[in-house]
Amino acid sequence: ATQIKSGFMTDPVGPKGFPLLVGSVAAVCAMFMVFKPDESPTWPELRTLGSLLLSVVVLVCYAYALKPLGFLVPTALAAGILSYQISPGIKSSIGAGLGLSVTLFVIFKYALGLGLYAFPKWLIG
Repeated sequence: ATQIKSGFMTDPVGPKGFPLLVGSVAAVCAMFMVFKPDESPTWPELRTLGSLLLSVVVLVCYAYALKPLGFLVPTALAAGILSYQISPGIKSSIGAGLGLSVTLFVIFKYALGLGLYAFPKWLIG
């Protein structure tokens, strides 16, 4: 967040403020959990831990795939996989992935004005 470049026309907080605020809150929560842990935590089943690990892997792969593959394909795949974890149905997961990717692209690109590419640059020229 400290390396974000901002133009001369920004709000008083600037683009660095929100990530620093979220990071500060996360750090305080982490310190609270370290110094005052739960005395008898109940750990999730191994299946749940595997599901969480799969979600983390999907999201990390999604972050790395956004730039080379554009927005629509990685978002559809990630949303479809995560949707399948919530409710295991192939058709509904595919629909959720496609619907989310197109809807989010329209919102981010046209409503918020972000410079997203729908597909890879090499594909669209």
